[in-house]
Amino acid sequence: EFPKGFAVRVPEGEVARRIAAVGTAIDHVLGERKRQISGQMGGRIVQRERRRAVWLDRQEILLEVGREGEAITIRFIDADGKAGNVHLLQSPWKPGDPVWQGTIDGHFVAVQTRPIANGIRLAHQGVEVPVYVWTEAEAASARLMPVTTASDSGKKLLCPMPGLVVSIAVSEGQEIKAGETLAVVEAMKMQNVLRAEQDGTVKKIHASAGATLAVDALILEFA
Repeated sequence: EFPKGFAVRVPEGEVARRIAAVGTAIDHVLGERKRQISGQMGGRIVQRERRRAVWLDRQEILLEVGREGEAITIRFIDADGKAGNVHLLQSPWKPGDPVWQGTIDGHFVAVQTRPIANGIRLAHQGVEVPVYVWTEAEAASARLMPVTTASDSGKKLLCPMPGLVVSIAVSEGQEIKAGETLAVVEAMKMQNVLRAEQDGTVKKIHASAGATLAVDALILEFA
């Protein structure tokens, strides 16, 4: 449990699993609602488990989701690909509600929810994080796609692919010109030179040589 008033950016452990479970339950309800509207369900709820890759920002949690009567079932997938015990989530939550209130395995949980592009932003126990619930095929595509917002462009250098930082060519406070080398990232035995798209000043460096970065990890920020 986190002390009150203490906020961390990336949820961990039990809190991460709880947020992933609630995000998946919300996604499942939204999916059922869509199918009811389109008339594809024919009055029958198909009770088959579906595997999902849940991203808390860029942290991935694998699980299976299904339905058991009024409850939504979640089974987390371990590193060996095996599904764990069933967790039961029950909530009267419906699309548009600002808070998911319900129980996970009988324990009361409340999570604030806000829709965002392709996902939901959830806040719980001092952690607020964007949550994306993908099918396995969607996750494979999403891993290749940089996730940026319009407000980010030009202010940050993000890692374009999973790779190893070979070198950072600039320092904090340095003025740079368009085309200047900022960093070199090695991926699949190829070195990729990342260059400045415009003139600017380096505000903060977030990565160092030797670091292994995920796609879209922050390398440095511009002033």
